[in-house]
Amino acid sequence: MNAQPSLPCFWRDPDLPFVESRRAVSSRACYRPHTHVTYSMGVVDAGRSVFTSHGHSVRLAAGSLVAVPAGCVHACNPEPGGEWSYQMLYLDASWVENTMQRNNAPAWPHCALVVRDARAYDAFCALNRLLFSNADTNVKTTALNRFLSQGIWRTGDAVALTPPPAPASFARVQAMLQQRCADPLPLATLAQAARMTPHALVRGFRAATGLTPHAYQLDMRINAARGLLRAGSAPAVVAQELGFYDQSHFQNAFKQRVATTPGHYRR
Repeated sequence: MNAQPSLPCFWRDPDLPFVESRRAVSSRACYRPHTHVTYSMGVVDAGRSVFTSHGHSVRLAAGSLVAVPAGCVHACNPEPGGEWSYQMLYLDASWVENTMQRNNAPAWPHCALVVRDARAYDAFCALNRLLFSNADTNVKTTALNRFLSQGIWRTGDAVALTPPPAPASFARVQAMLQQRCADPLPLATLAQAARMTPHALVRGFRAATGLTPHAYQLDMRINAARGLLRAGSAPAVVAQELGFYDQSHFQNAFKQRVATTPGHYRR
């Protein structure tokens, strides 16, 4: 018998502010293309899904693992009419980079990586069970360090989803959208920064990143919202601070990218 669908379960610990975890069972929720300011890694426990990033699409089955660098546009959704169960880890980018460097481990891949390896899946599941447990903080930190540094998660049958090269002008636009995500930024202003017409900017930016400039800015707002909600801010306050039209607009945009409500995520 299939497990009953439920809201995703999040784990956070103030003593380990560099990691967040989630589990979802028999989910039918779908994600809009989005990014994370964190490095993220997930595994499929049951069902089938499709992972997309920068024009690539890869079908995932139970036991698949995906590693995604910070800032990489991606989405992963159940196959049409289906459901799936999965686990995720979100890791602070600076903490990961320092950890890998300190342990002389290879850097995190620069593009999304899909891995099919039973050992990698089992190791991820064991780590996530430990994080959700009542184990000592030092035990959890040591296990997380070991998992990342040993690199078992990047072995086996791996597929790298390499993004196309992007013009330097798009980097200027991305920086502007990141730094001023709560501000109304007219397309004409962004096009001027990129030194191209608005139409050419939208078409080229979507081809390079997977999102239009407007969708990219909205994604930056949701990433900022996650940080504010984790810090305890009320959803209504977050919506106003980040420039959403109203709380309903904020809630809809948040659910499309995080697959849960701001209130549930905050709790």
